Amino acid sequence: MYKPATIKDIALALKLSPSTVSRALRDGYEISAATKKIVAEYAKSVNYKSNPNALSLKNKRSYSIGIVVPELANSFFSQAIAGIESIAYEKGYHTIITQTHDSSERELINVNHLANRSVDGLLISMSSGTADYAFLQKLHQDGLPIVFFDRIIAEIDTFKVTSDNFNASYEATLSLIAAGCTKIAVLANAPQLSITNERFAGYQKALVENDIPFRPELIRNCLKGGSDNQEVEEAVKELLSGMDKPDAIFITSDRISISCIRALKKLKFDPQKIRVLGFSNSDVVDLLQPGLSYVRQKAFEMGEIAVSMLLKLIESKYPITEFETRKLSTELYSLTPPL
Repeated sequence: MYKPATIKDIALALKLSPSTVSRALRDGYEISAATKKIVAEYAKSVNYKSNPNALSLKNKRSYSIGIVVPELANSFFSQAIAGIESIAYEKGYHTIITQTHDSSERELINVNHLANRSVDGLLISMSSGTADYAFLQKLHQDGLPIVFFDRIIAEIDTFKVTSDNFNASYEATLSLIAAGCTKIAVLANAPQLSITNERFAGYQKALVENDIPFRPELIRNCLKGGSDNQEVEEAVKELLSGMDKPDAIFITSDRISISCIRALKKLKFDPQKIRVLGFSNSDVVDLLQPGLSYVRQKAFEMGEIAVSMLLKLIESKYPITEFETRKLSTELYSLTPPL
C-alpha cells in the first residue's frame, strides 16, 4: 500500500532534523538558501505533500485568505484575483472569494462571515456604497491582518496597493485635449471612493494647465458603479441632451466604461461628434463599437503585490508598525485622430 513521504522521512534521508526540514519547506528565514534548495528538490522527488490540517493545528492558522471585491464579472477584479491566487496557492493558502455588488450591507455580511470562518487575513477592495468603516476598524484593532487593493481607505493604517490614479487620469485627459476636445464630461463612480477622487483630481489638473474652465454640469456620479445600466444610460442621456453638448466623455471606472458604450449604442449617437475614453481591463475592449480609448491597469500584478503584503502580515513573527502604499503605473491606449 502506498504511503506518502513525511517530514521525518525526508529528514532521515537528508540527515537533517525534522524541525530543519519543516522550516525549510515553509521558507523559514533562519534556514540557508542551499539547505532550502536541497530539501525542496528531495521533497519534490518523493512527491511530498504538506498536511494543511496538521499545519493548521500546529500553527493555529486556517491557511485561508478572504477576498472581498465589488464584482467577479468585472475584468479588472477577475485579473486581480488571478494574481492573488497565483501567489496564495504557491505558499499553501486557499482563497475564499466574495462579492459585494457595491452594497455596503453585503460587504458587512461578507466580511463578518469571513472573519467568523477564521481566515488568516483579508484582502478587500471597498464597495462604492460603503462610507462607514467602523466594522473594518474593529477587526483591524482585534488583530485581523487586512490589506486594501485598488479601492483603498485612509482610515486604517496597513499595507495598500492601488494604481497611480492621479497620473493615469491626468495623462488620459491631456490626450483628449491634444485631440482637440475642450468640453470633456466625466462619468465617475461614487464620490467617497479613493479612485474617484484621485482620478477626478488628475482630470482637473489637466484642465487647469490648459486654461480650460471646469464645468460642474458636465460631471455625473454613478453611485452603483456601472452595475445598474439604467443609471449610466440616464447619466449619458442627460449629458447629451444639453444645449452645449460635450465633445468627449472621460469615464473613471472599468464597469461604467462598458455600460457607457452600451448606452451610447442604444442612443444611436454619432461617433464622429464625441470621443470616449475610459478605464478598462476588458480583453475585448478593442472590439467595442463605438471605439473606446482606454486606460489599462496592472490588475494581475496588483493582486500579486496585495497578497504578498498580506502574507507578510500573517507570517511575521513580530508586530509590523511601518506600512507602505504602492501605486502602480498604468498604460494608455488612445484612438488619437482628431474629430
